[in-house]
Formats: sequence, C-alpha cells, structure tokens
Amino acid sequence: MSPTEHPLTGVSATGESVHGTGVFATTHWSVVLEAQGESPAAQEALEKLCRTYWRPIYVFVRRQGAGAEDAEDLTQGFFALLLERKDLNSVRKEKGRLRSYLLASVKHFLADESRRAMALKRGKGQRLIPFDDIREGERIDAEHCDRFTADQMYERRWAFTLLEQVMARLEEEYRGAGNVRFFDQMKKMLMDEPGRPSQAQVAVEFDMTENAVKQAFYRFRQRYQTLLRDEIAHTVATPVDIEDELRHLISVVRA
Repeated sequence: MSPTEHPLTGVSATGESVHGTGVFATTHWSVVLEAQGESPAAQEALEKLCRTYWRPIYVFVRRQGAGAEDAEDLTQGFFALLLERKDLNSVRKEKGRLRSYLLASVKHFLADESRRAMALKRGKGQRLIPFDDIREGERIDAEHCDRFTADQMYERRWAFTLLEQVMARLEEEYRGAGNVRFFDQMKKMLMDEPGRPSQAQVAVEFDMTENAVKQAFYRFRQRYQTLLRDEIAHTVATPVDIEDELRHLISVVRA
C-alpha cells in the first residue's frame, strides 16, 4: 500500500486512484436534476438517494438538539416534503452536489417552524426511511460526539454512509459468487487494522498460493475503487465533479 493511500478509500490523499479510474454513465442525481416536469425515473432515483443517505440528516437533526424520536419524525417528514416539493432551485449554488444540497435544505427546513411542525406530525406515518434498522451506536454518537459541530457530524456520517454503501455493494457481488468468507478476509486486509490476516494466512485458509492471494486482493481493491467512484458519481451532477468529491471524502475521513 502506498504511504499516502488511505485504507478506507483505496486512493491517494490527492484523490487520485492508485490503479486507475472508471467510466460513468448517467447517475441518480443527474437524472433528478435533468428531469423536466413529472418524471417516474427521477422520482425513483430521488427516493433511492433519500433511502441511502438519510443517516447524515438524522445525525444533523440530533446534533441540533432534537430527541431521538423527534429526530426520526423530522427526518422522515423532511424527506417526505422534499419528495413532494421537488424544489431544486438551490442546487446550482450548491454546485449540483447532493451532499451540499441536502445540508442546505435541512438547515432551511429546521429554521422554518411551520414546516418543522408539519414534519413532526407527518413523520409518524411515513415509511420512506427504515429507522427500524438504525443502530443504537448511532443514537449514542449523535448525542455525545461533542467534539464535532452539527455540520462536521453531517459530513462524517455522509462519508461513512457512502463507504458503507460501497462495501455493501462489493459484498453482494462476492455473495452472489458464493465467496462471502473470502470477502470477509479481503475486507479485513483492506481496512489495514491490527489483527488483520496476512496474505500467507489467507493462502493457508483457502488453499491458495500467496501470489494468488496477492492477485485476488489487487482485484478486490480495484473493484472497490471502481464502486467507490461509481457511488460518488450517483451523488454529483457531472462526472467532472467526482474527483473533487472524492478528495473531500478523504479529508473528512482523515479529520
């Protein structure tokens, strides 16, 4: 691993891929931004993005002082109103990035008492966001992470949500090929944490040569990097924004 490379992202501190870049097609956020009038494809894309990236909003709302239940209702109601209004006029000044757009939108939303009250009422009946899956640790982090401002907590939760999404996609690929155990070991090696298995240990466990494990890990990281850029691409308006967003992601993870 390069000394300037970050283990979670698999790219250098400058945001450049160590082993190359991918090519991206039309993304979820670009579909939303380019839609004229009612568009089922844009609505589906926006709903998917909301379901994926609700945690940073929830953490931000909690850090602003809302209790756990109120924060869930406010987050649920915020996304419900967002999907109904489809008010994307502020996107241009936010550089067309979903991350910036949602943060600006939720700040405006929380400052509007009438919308806040409406969201609290409506949030109790919404099912867009899967709050049943929220981890207790996230509730604790939202309450006690005093070293970060609400904006910083939003950015960090955004970064780690994106990385978790990438890893989940990669795991699904390995699961589909019947290689979940191998994925688990590759993931441990990628994280570069104490106690991670060596290539020799993995080779013994799976009856492979060390060189075969080395090549398999290389392919694992290559695929991870591709999926990382692909996931980022779904949150920006154009492919030229991907590298800047990746550099921002790395800076947030390193903070």
